[in-house]
Amino acid sequence: MSEMTTTTMDRLLLGDNQFFGINHMSEEKARAQAIRFQDTKAILDVVDIALDNGIRTLMCTTHERIAEVCDHMRANPERYADYRFYPCMPYAHKYANAVTDNGMLGALKQFLPEEGLLNAALRGGKSFVKKDIEGIITLLVDAEMKMFQGLNTPVIFLQNVVVDLMLGLGFDEAFAIFDRHVRERYNAEPGFITMNLPMLLDTLDRVGVKNPIVCANINEIGFRMSGGIDAYKTALRERPFRPVAMSVFASGAIAPRPALQWIHDHANVESIVFGASSRSSIESTTAIVREFWGSDPV
Repeated sequence: MSEMTTTTMDRLLLGDNQFFGINHMSEEKARAQAIRFQDTKAILDVVDIALDNGIRTLMCTTHERIAEVCDHMRANPERYADYRFYPCMPYAHKYANAVTDNGMLGALKQFLPEEGLLNAALRGGKSFVKKDIEGIITLLVDAEMKMFQGLNTPVIFLQNVVVDLMLGLGFDEAFAIFDRHVRERYNAEPGFITMNLPMLLDTLDRVGVKNPIVCANINEIGFRMSGGIDAYKTALRERPFRPVAMSVFASGAIAPRPALQWIHDHANVESIVFGASSRSSIESTTAIVREFWGSDPV
């Protein structure tokens, strides 16, 4: 597997779960957040607060509302010239909703990349006729990346819903296909999100993906860490990969200071992705990170 210059990832990344009503501990809080962020301006306000505090990366799904955030940033290049997106794909609900609203052909027109519509259509047709899985996977990646055209996307993640399904099916080649396409077409680094870090690292080793960027739940209580916290500690200590920690606060079960203290002392991660919806939360988290790591979030 070919290698490229590694991306320097910032210490803190802003996630987007809070914008779309996702909270793994409280349905009530999730509903309140979904209502609050119905207006894209509310999302942009949080993004701007984070940016003013040194957080210049949004690790996000390919939700249609993120497309509106992208439009805003393209329209204001002076403000967002150094901003980065880490797209996480696929966003399954988006496809289901588009087919319901526009039919299959309408959905295809909506998502296929304009610059290669004919090429993509031919690639997709060939894929289904010949069962060419590589063609299907690359077609879907290109469709997901359409909204980020002209913006900085140095890392592109495969969502855990697909990663962990492929792990369960033993379809190892899917990871090599994704890795190759992201590097060759987008000059970006592939990232993988998983709920089973040890199993994914074994699989990526087998298909030759070197020193991968892997995002997983990492926290001191083992919240949503399949395989057990001890296996994660061993992987973090002994395996060559670039860890991105999510759920470090265990959806609110751990206070920020002890949560980040544990990450600093035990996990040795490259980046931390966190969801925040208020100025106070963003400012306090960045202050704690500066205290423990001795630097700005970038």
